[in-house]
Amino acid sequence: MDGQETVYTAGRAGHIRSFVLRQGRLSNAQQRYHATMMASIGVPYASSPLDLDALFGRHAPRIIEIGFGMGETSAAIAATHPEIDYLGIEVHTPGVGSLCKRVAELELQNVRIVQHDAVEVLRDMLAPASLAGVHVFFPDPWPKLRHHKRRLLQAPFVALLASRLQPGGYLHCATDWEDYAQQMLAVLSAEPLLENTASGYAPRPEHRPQTKFEQRGLRLGHGVRDLVFRRRLASL
Repeated sequence: MDGQETVYTAGRAGHIRSFVLRQGRLSNAQQRYHATMMASIGVPYASSPLDLDALFGRHAPRIIEIGFGMGETSAAIAATHPEIDYLGIEVHTPGVGSLCKRVAELELQNVRIVQHDAVEVLRDMLAPASLAGVHVFFPDPWPKLRHHKRRLLQAPFVALLASRLQPGGYLHCATDWEDYAQQMLAVLSAEPLLENTASGYAPRPEHRPQTKFEQRGLRLGHGVRDLVFRRRLASL
């Protein structure tokens, strides 16, 4: 195991953490951009709903990405769609610093970042029916059976995500772990507020570019599966 790690479990937060914080290597550039950019695009965690119009300085569709890794996909999507506002959620400082660097270099005006646990951000900071979309790309698969309880996409969190989507808003997930894809499909299909946009797994939507991580998985023979669900326009 590389570096020092802290494992978070259910406690004061009231839920099992889906991530492990590791003291990974932080490059000089990541550290510098984290220090300079988070002052302007960083959003501190708070236990009250965000005013998204005030945060972005306009009224526009809002999409969140949970666990954006090193920010490669986040920056590419935001650069392609300047008419949409993106709120990225990530706990790991190297990844946050990396996205800060990309935002600065591309001069993106439509990206904000919360460095905090996604469950608490969704629960406390985002109002019901406030999002046009949610991206969850390649979440930690926690492959060992005894760790499956740590997987992010469990029924309670999916219900929370669905409640934050506007009617017609979408939830797009992707994974290269087949058994996690199967679990995702089952959990998402069981959520009454959501409906599948495909008969099972969906073709990769054009808005999700292939990442280096995905290309590596494909080289290793890992099939990538996308799931795209939408919030129903009317309650059942």
